[in-house]
Amino acid sequence: MTRPLYREEPARLTFTATVTETRAGAVALGATAFYPEGGGQNGDAGRLRWEGREARVRDTRKGEGSVVWHELEGPVPEVGASVTGEVDPARRWRNSQRHSGEHLLAQAFHRVSPTFGVAAVSMRNAESTLDLHGDPTEADVRAAEALLRETLARTPLTLDTPTVPDTELHRYPLRREAKVSGDVRLVIFRDPDGVPFDVSACGGTHVPHASMAAPVVVLRTERVRGGLTRVFFMAGEEAGEFLGGVYAGSRTLAQEFSVPVERLPERVAALTEERGTLRGEATMLRQRLAHTLVRQAPAHDVGGVLLREVTLDDVTLLPLALTDVPRGEVVAALAPGGRCGVGSAREDVPAGTLLGRALEVTGGRGGGRPTLAQGTTGRPGEFVGAVREALFALTRA
Repeated sequence: MTRPLYREEPARLTFTATVTETRAGAVALGATAFYPEGGGQNGDAGRLRWEGREARVRDTRKGEGSVVWHELEGPVPEVGASVTGEVDPARRWRNSQRHSGEHLLAQAFHRVSPTFGVAAVSMRNAESTLDLHGDPTEADVRAAEALLRETLARTPLTLDTPTVPDTELHRYPLRREAKVSGDVRLVIFRDPDGVPFDVSACGGTHVPHASMAAPVVVLRTERVRGGLTRVFFMAGEEAGEFLGGVYAGSRTLAQEFSVPVERLPERVAALTEERGTLRGEATMLRQRLAHTLVRQAPAHDVGGVLLREVTLDDVTLLPLALTDVPRGEVVAALAPGGRCGVGSAREDVPAGTLLGRALEVTGGRGGGRPTLAQGTTGRPGEFVGAVREALFALTRA
């Protein structure tokens, strides 16, 4: 077994221990301050040193029983070797801020409504997640975020981590039922009067004061399997850096639009509306242009059918030209990149059939309905002639 120094002395980041087992690229120690991955939290990383040698601990995981495995990059010390371990303090701090932020935010949701129970958590990345029951609305999300923000700003909450027998758990206002038995480690954030803000059974690492996990910011939500709502959040320094980056970007954008940052949403809304109007006008102009180009193209009699041959310089005009075919006529259109198509206003001349035969001759792929068919030809210079020949053959069939 491995003695869990990370639990007994959470602030301890250096230690000395003996190698008890080895396997490919990993060692187990008699004691360790490295927290092993679990409870949605990443394992610690850092270094092991011994006899003038060292290896990087890239991850820490639980093995069978109480054994903790340290996955190494570099040489592996022998069984019986005495090693000095050094936990990466930056990684530990980030993981602790994320985990404490998760507990505190989950409690805030619980206080908004007890139906918002936690189904699953993940603190593997800066964007951490809570999966909640109860289908919280956007208003509920903002209420939980505001409640926690006000609590952390006004109330000093201190970490307490007692270990109690499961027979005494009924004395504590657990946010969710403990999933372990025997001696249970609790993570409690208390106010100065000793009143708990949150109580959870947890073996993870946490910050000593709740305010050290601030700010806790909800980024977005989405529905996931099982009718759950996934809440994406960030906590601590990572959240502060993220918000600072967002503000810097917003400030730059606001300067380009010549408005203060707080009026940026208003400016973006106005531009979005303007873009919609311009898109509508552009669509109308393209439709008019396609109509004009089709009507200006000469109509050739091919086997008793009037065929208009249109060359376009904008591929977006292709479907517009093919849907604006004069009554009783057929249009063959060619656009940049070998894009091509046939539009037909005659029931006896299916556009898909005509296009297919032309592409058999000129190479390419395409298809469509009897009134409109589109594709791409490998030999654009021969396409219109191939349509003409196919139409002539079709009218003689």
